[in-house]
Amino acid sequence: MSMKDWERFKIPFEKIDVATEKFKTCIGRGGYGWVYKGILSIDGKDTTVAVKRLNEQFGQGLKEFLTEIQLLSGQQHPNLISLVGYCDEGKEKIIVYEYAARGSLDRYIRRNRDATLTTLTWLERLKICADAARGLDHLHNHIGGHRTIIHRDIKSSNILIDENWVAKISDLGLSKLSVTGFGMSDIVSNGVGTRGYCEPEYYTSGVVTKKSDVYSFGIVLFEVLCGRLCIIESDINGFILSGKSVKEYYNKGNLGEITDPSLREHLGSYSMTKFSEIAYRCLHDDREKRPAMDIVAKELEETLNLQVRFTPDLIFIKAS
Repeated sequence: MSMKDWERFKIPFEKIDVATEKFKTCIGRGGYGWVYKGILSIDGKDTTVAVKRLNEQFGQGLKEFLTEIQLLSGQQHPNLISLVGYCDEGKEKIIVYEYAARGSLDRYIRRNRDATLTTLTWLERLKICADAARGLDHLHNHIGGHRTIIHRDIKSSNILIDENWVAKISDLGLSKLSVTGFGMSDIVSNGVGTRGYCEPEYYTSGVVTKKSDVYSFGIVLFEVLCGRLCIIESDINGFILSGKSVKEYYNKGNLGEITDPSLREHLGSYSMTKFSEIAYRCLHDDREKRPAMDIVAKELEETLNLQVRFTPDLIFIKAS
């Protein structure tokens, strides 16, 4: 999409200022600035939106701003966060997205920090992971032509959940557009991403591929299974979730020791065994032996469908 095509996404700063009541309600922090809630008139209808405002002190800036507009403006998928518009007036660099009312997945993984959040059932976790896998598969394999988008910062805080509990991949500011099929699918770049989620080989080689995203997604799957975020949290036994630690528990057949206690009734079930096997394969030391995202998405979908047949009456009955 050319710069000229971007014009239809432009929103005047004055309109955004009004929509956010002068950036009154902060709902989070993105890769390059604070995120605010706003009410914007779209096609004559008041619509709740999320507004990310650039602050270069956060470490990211104009390059990421332009990357996100370029990549999101050309994509429409139910499991990708949608671009509503953007503002580029002087120092004001703002991106406006669809609003994900349920927030980010990491909030539910760390629900002990927020008493207002309910515990996600096993079925709901499977649904969210299958949604996210479909979104990432779209970036890798279905954006058109011989192109692919490598996200480079897959983590639970970049998986957003809308009011209907549909999960969506967000924050493409660090993403790279690549060409496939011509020996050009690998990208040499400085290591970016988030500690704990980033594939070790990317840091050591400087080469990022779609399989780098697969590794990061594997970490997210284990976070969902274990009910804790990677690296930063330990329990009374001193366990810290990392690629290395979860693979050790898996290989010893001791995953039950680190599984979220609220999921214990599913221990030994086919769906949990299959889910952990998928997550484990995503973390293979040899990136070539990791499954591609279309395979991950397909297997998670099959696992979800099987679980639905066992618990058909438990699909998303939560209140807000």
